[in-house]
Order: sequence, then structure tokens, then C-alpha cells
Amino acid sequence: MSFDAYLYDHCRTPRGKGKPEGSLHAATPIWLLRTLLRALRDRNRLDTRLVDDVVLGCVTPIAEQGGDIARIAVLDAGWAESVAGVTQSRFCASGLESVNLAAAKVASGFERLVVAGGVESMSRVPMGSDGGAWLQDARVIEALSLVPQGISADLIATLEGFSREALDAWAARSHQRAAAARAEGRFAAALVPVHDEAGALLLAEDETIRPQTTADALAALNPSFVKLGAKFDALALRKYPQVVAIEHRHHAGNSSGIVDGAALVLVGSRAGGAAAGLKPRARIRAAAVTGSEPTLMLTGTTPACLKALQQAGMQPGDVDLWEINEAFAAVPLKTMRDLGLDPERVNVNGGAIALGHPLGATGAMLLGTLLDELERRGLQTGAVTLCVGGGMGIATIIERV
Repeated sequence: MSFDAYLYDHCRTPRGKGKPEGSLHAATPIWLLRTLLRALRDRNRLDTRLVDDVVLGCVTPIAEQGGDIARIAVLDAGWAESVAGVTQSRFCASGLESVNLAAAKVASGFERLVVAGGVESMSRVPMGSDGGAWLQDARVIEALSLVPQGISADLIATLEGFSREALDAWAARSHQRAAAARAEGRFAAALVPVHDEAGALLLAEDETIRPQTTADALAALNPSFVKLGAKFDALALRKYPQVVAIEHRHHAGNSSGIVDGAALVLVGSRAGGAAAGLKPRARIRAAAVTGSEPTLMLTGTTPACLKALQQAGMQPGDVDLWEINEAFAAVPLKTMRDLGLDPERVNVNGGAIALGHPLGATGAMLLGTLLDELERRGLQTGAVTLCVGGGMGIATIIERV
């Protein structure tokens, strides 16, 4: 027997600049989770004994983010001891993977209420500090033609013919739309301000949006991956000999920002929600993951979306709103081209270029933003997709109820 999995609520911290001077640097990752777990409990008057598990994504699960932070955060937040916790990593897809795993648990009938989401304190636990074969094993790197993601993004832009101007125009749009969304309070219902242990406010709104950003201003920035290219371009071009040279067109202004943040989503069955006195807001209609070519690495969004759409019996044009993670500007541009999407349905409240990409939490944040915007506009269906390190993609389709 299988059951539908429903979305009951979601919340997130603001995204803080992922540097020592960022406003959330003083908050440990477990403090971010404690803040959200308490908020999720209190705003839903949730009897936490009804929750079976907490599934959290964390891309760099070491040091302060290690030791199965999901379980320790449950205890630190004062939730019932019966609530379990598990931490997992599917690189940048981890936050959405957590939601999909929670939905699978619920749909199987094994569990009735699961909290899913993710955390990443990039100012305190730097990206890549957990090492791994991808970064450190010369044999593996050479055999698989693995290159840094920025090189992959520039290779995609070169292959697809995305000009520097097109990339910068999308980046400027991200900031302008995120600024408008913030000014109109579109993020307000989901945001949980973060205070320190003494009660002083650390951050109440997303910190990296720059409302005055223009494509002309971005044009003055130097490409970020030229120096890396001197070492890795030849490795990528060995896989793609049709390219004479990689044009380095991505930079800090048209790539996702490094930030701190956390997000949670409450997922459950009809019966689980009813027992907790909750009304469902949407159901998960389909979810998919897929592998993709690892040198390009960032192209898994398209096959993952097609796989999820096939599950749902839908076409791309049937989806009202899309959230495509802006790891680099080339990613949404290619995904839109591949699927024939109307840009006016994509990232309508900006994306990670403006708001930042707290790796383990981003997918859950995007899902929550999508749900809120579907409700605000009175629309029915939405899709979230992220490219993933190592050559993977993930996609989830939701439908309001």
C-alpha cells in the first residue's frame, strides 16, 4: 500500500554572507537548526512526539556539522527524545533530497510525519574541507576528467554559445527580482530571524541581495576561473575536442553566492497531518534523480526534470512555476533552452546568484519559496531542480491541494 506525501509547512533562516564578517558567522550550524526546529514546533503547535524522523542535508558534514547533526539538533531544540535524526549528502541537491527521502518514507506507509531540510554554515565549515577523491585523488581526477565546477560552467557556456552579456543579464535579473520579492514581503512568512544566545538579533533578512545590480556593472568584473583553467581546461577539452578553447565567462557576480543558512519542511501523510491538527498545502506529485556527464557536471537538471515529468504524466509547459538553482548563470539558461521554458515562469523571486547557495539547505529553501509563490499567485503546480556535483541532477514536482 502506498500513500501520498503532503507538505504542511516550511521555514528557513535568512541567508547570511558566508564569510567571517557575515551576520550568521557567530551562529553555529546547530544553533541555526535549533532556531528553526523550535519555530516549526511553535508555529504549528506541534506535538513533536508525532514526528518520526528528521532528515537533513549537509554537504560538508564534518567538524561542527558532523556527528549526525540532525539527531543532536533534535535533542538540543528540546524535541521529544523519540524523534530520530539522520544526516545525508547528495552534494548541492541535499536539501531537496531530504524532502524527497521524507516523502518516500511517508508514501511507503512506514512513517507518518517527517521533518526534512538542510543546513550549511559555509563561513564556519568551508566548502571542500571534507576532501574526497574528486578533489584529492589524482588517478580518479585524470581517469574521469573531473574539473572544478566553475570550469564546467564555462565549458557549458562555451558549448551553448551563452555570451557574457546573456549570463550577466540573468544575474542582474536575479538580484532585481529578489530585491522586489523582499521589498514586497514575499519571503516573510517563511523567514525565522536568528538571535544569539543572549537574545540579540543577528539577522532577519537575506544579506546578499544587491538591488542596484545591473548588467553593465557586472560587465566590469573579471572572470573567476581563468587561473583554474590554466590547470584544468586541457582536461575538459580532452573530453570535448570540438571546443577550441573554453571561454571563461563566469565570475563572482553571475555565480551563486557563498552563504550560511538552514531550512526545514514538514512532510507527512493525510493521517499524520490530521493527528497533528494540520492541513496540507501541497502534495509531492513526482521526484527524480539522475546521473549526468561528470565533466560538464551541471547538466543533470534537464534529464532529472524529464524523468519527474514522465512520472507525473506532464509536459514542461504544464508546470506553472519553476525554481532552477542558479549555481551558475549558465545552468538556468541551458535548462530553459532544453525544456522550452518561458523565462517569466522561472525563478520569479530571484535565485542563488542574488540570495546565495547554502549548499545543504538550498533545495529545501527553493521548494518553500515555490510553494509560497504558487499560493500567492493562485497557481497549481511547480517544479524545483538543481544540478549536482559529480554529474547528477534532481527534480521535484509539487501540486497544491
